[in-house]
Amino acid sequence: MPASFGVVDLFAGPGGLGEGFASLRPQGREPFHIGVSVEKEASAHRTLRLRAFLRAFQARRGLLPGEFVAFHAGLRPEPDWAALDAGAWAEACAEARALELGSESAASAVDEAVVRMRGARDDLILIGGPPCQAYSLVGRARSKGNRDYVPEQDHRHYLFREYVRVLDRIRPAAFVMENVKGMLSSTVESRLVFEMLMEDLSSLGAGRGHLYELRAIRIEEGEARLREARKPADFIVRAEEFGVPQRRHRVIVVGIRSDLAAGAAGARLALPGARRTVRDATGALPALRSGLSRGADSPEAWRDEVIGAALRLAGAGGAADPLRARFADLARSLAAGPPPPRASSALPEGYGESQDELLRWLERPGLRALAQHETRGHMASDLGRYLFAAVFGELRGQSPRAADFPSGLSPDHRSWGGEVFSDRFRTQLAAEPATTVTSHISKDGHYFIHPDPAQCRSLTLREAARLQSFPDDYLFLGNRTQQYVQVGNAVPPLLARRIAELLLAALSPSSPPERAPSSGPGPVRFRRSR
Repeated sequence: MPASFGVVDLFAGPGGLGEGFASLRPQGREPFHIGVSVEKEASAHRTLRLRAFLRAFQARRGLLPGEFVAFHAGLRPEPDWAALDAGAWAEACAEARALELGSESAASAVDEAVVRMRGARDDLILIGGPPCQAYSLVGRARSKGNRDYVPEQDHRHYLFREYVRVLDRIRPAAFVMENVKGMLSSTVESRLVFEMLMEDLSSLGAGRGHLYELRAIRIEEGEARLREARKPADFIVRAEEFGVPQRRHRVIVVGIRSDLAAGAAGARLALPGARRTVRDATGALPALRSGLSRGADSPEAWRDEVIGAALRLAGAGGAADPLRARFADLARSLAAGPPPPRASSALPEGYGESQDELLRWLERPGLRALAQHETRGHMASDLGRYLFAAVFGELRGQSPRAADFPSGLSPDHRSWGGEVFSDRFRTQLAAEPATTVTSHISKDGHYFIHPDPAQCRSLTLREAARLQSFPDDYLFLGNRTQQYVQVGNAVPPLLARRIAELLLAALSPSSPPERAPSSGPGPVRFRRSR
C-alpha cells in the first residue's frame, strides 16, 4: 500500500503551506493529511479553522456546503459551522489550534495530535515557517532606526528553535522549513542565524540514529530535484519557476530522515516551462475603480480627479513623448463613459471551464460569485502617482523609480529619491510575474499598483490572493487589514503543492530504498562569504 503521512503545520498563518500538501490527491488517495496546524494570530486562526472545516466537510460529503457558497457570495452572514456538520467542525477545531508555540498548551496539543496520527498514518511530516519579521531586510532596516532595539532581546530571532524542538520531539519522516532570504544574512550574537539553524538541524538526534539529511530544491533541465547544498544560497527557491505568478524568493530547507533518504536522489518533478504573469492570474477579473479616502467619494468625483491628473500629465514632456499621448487618450476614454464600480462579485465569462493549468487551480466551478474583490480608498494626490506609474509600466515595461516621476508628483516624504525607497510607488507589470506580495500591502497599495491605468488603484485582496496562488474559494476572515496581512505572510499554496509532490516522490520510490546508515551525515557547514 502507498504510504500516508500525518502533517504537523507550525506557524501556519492562514494555511498556505498546508493547503498545498492537503490538495495533493494522486489517484484519489490522500498521502498527506493535516493532523494539527498551529497559529497564534486570531484572525489567521479563524481562516485556518474554516479551511480545515471545509476539507473535513468535503471529505465526508463530496462537495462544499451550500451555506458556505452563499456566505462566500455575500448572500448571507457567516453560518454556525458546527450546526452544519458537528463532526466536521469538531475535526477542524482539533486540527487548527490557536496557540503560541513555546507554551505548554501548544506542546500538549502537538503531542496529542501526534499520538492520533501515529495510530492512523504510516509516519509524520513537519512543515512551517517561523515568523520572518526579524530576518527580512526591510524589517531589519526599520529596527536600525530604533535606538532601543537590541537584536539579542528580539525573541523572533530564535523562533526557529521552537520549530527545531518540535522536530526533535516527534522525529518525522521529513520536514519542510520556509523563511525569507534575509535569514541567510541576519546576525545575532555576532553569528549568522542561518549557521545556527544548520548546526541545530544537522545535530538532531545525535546518538539515537535519527539524524536528517538536508536537501535544497534545485532546478535542473526543467525539473525540480532534491540536492545537497554547497552554499546557503542553494536553499533559495524562486516561486515563479514553479508556476506561481509572483517573483517570491524564499529559503526552503527540506530534511529527510536518514533511514528514508535513499529515495531523495531519484526524486524529480517536471515544472511548467513558461512563467505565469499578473495578467494570467488577474486579467479576467472585473475592472474596478479605487475610492477617495478624503472628502466625498463618488464615481464622478473619482473620475474628475483621474481625468484632471491625466490632463496635467498630458501637458508635461515633449510633443512626441508617448507617455504624454497615452495620458491624453486616457483622459478622453474616461470622459466618454461611466467609471467602473468599486466592488464586483461577478464571475468572469467561462469561469471554471478553462484548460489553462493556472486557472484550473485558481477557479472553483462550485462558486456562485467572486469574493473579496473590492478596492480601498486612496488620497487624491496619490491617484496621479498611481496613474503615472501604471502608464510608465505599460509603455516602458518597468516600474518607475523616484527620478522618473514629474516633479509635480513628488510626495512629501524624506525618503523620496533615496536609494532604499526609490520605488515607493511600484506598478505590477501585466506581462511579468508580480513582485513579492508582502504584509506591507495591508498598510497602503503603493507597492502594488494595478497595471491597468484606467482603473488607477492598488490590488484588491482577491487579486493579491491569486498572485499568491490561493484558489478563489479560499476565504480570509477578520477585518480587511488582517486579511491583507494573512495573504502577504502566506506561503503560495501552488508552490507548496509542487514541494509536496517532490517530497512524496522522495518518500515513495518505485522500489524500497536500502536503509541508510544510522550514523547519518555530519553537520552541514558552509564557508562564510566575504
